Amino acid sequence: MTQAATMKHLLGIKGLSEESMRLIFQTADNFKQLLNSPVKKTPSLRDITVANLFFENSTRTRVSFELAEKRLSADVLNFSSSSSSVKKGETLIDTVNNILSMKVDMIVMRHPAPGACLFLARHVNAQIINAGDGTHEHPTQALLDAFSIREKLGDVAGKKVVIVGDILHSRVALSNIFCLKALGAEVMVCGPPTLIPRYISNLGIKVEHNLEKALNWCDVANMLRIQLERQDIQYFPSLREYSMQYGLSMDVLNRLNKEIVVMHPGPINRGVEISSEVADSSHSIILQQVENGVAVRMAVLYLLAQYRLQGNTTA
Repeated sequence: MTQAATMKHLLGIKGLSEESMRLIFQTADNFKQLLNSPVKKTPSLRDITVANLFFENSTRTRVSFELAEKRLSADVLNFSSSSSSVKKGETLIDTVNNILSMKVDMIVMRHPAPGACLFLARHVNAQIINAGDGTHEHPTQALLDAFSIREKLGDVAGKKVVIVGDILHSRVALSNIFCLKALGAEVMVCGPPTLIPRYISNLGIKVEHNLEKALNWCDVANMLRIQLERQDIQYFPSLREYSMQYGLSMDVLNRLNKEIVVMHPGPINRGVEISSEVADSSHSIILQQVENGVAVRMAVLYLLAQYRLQGNTTA
């Protein structure tokens, strides 16, 4: 049996094998067919209860997970820290253990602290899926991005992918780098020097500070937003200047010597990292990413649930 089918948690992409990723994609292929059929629901998780614990704001990821769970017929509990006992000083472990005492089987968690999901996995008896932990990782976003590239271009191996923007504060960038490299893609990051971490070249990827050079190199451009909520100092003079240097417009695309695929994990800051014209153009697969997110998250939930249903309930 493959690693993915015997894995209790999904805490990050790092350490996940290529075989495991390909199993997730194959399972997602089947679920995407289901989602495009008249009957969009399966009883696969009928006896499983999933709690969605979001300690940070989210729209796409939270809704995508909730829809994936409901399509699999799971019982779903949604938790928001803003209206919980966390505001009264309750610890993360106490909060989760109280929820688990209500016979919850799986936890999908987003948390502002890097490593929070790993910490929780070591202290509670439930399956944990990382929906984003600080600036660390966002594994299901990386999986759905790679799945979308595979769907559009036939395979990820051998493709050239540039990740543009706020690499320093992005959990999406790190998970994408791990995922794309494991699947055989060439990876480059592009952005202002102040938003590129010093360690990044140690990951075996290219670094470029000129957007047009990066775009002429790549097959796929994944445009990231500037994460102002995670920035405690000013990393560039203004959003206008950033957009002039690193914003993707139709003028920039038209100057390239080839066509490329444009992606964005959302939410989009239109007119900053990407223009509305590009986001809504035939180059863009942004809405396909959103659609694929449900199928990929269904696959992850299903494969992890198989571990529990096989009787592996302890860490």
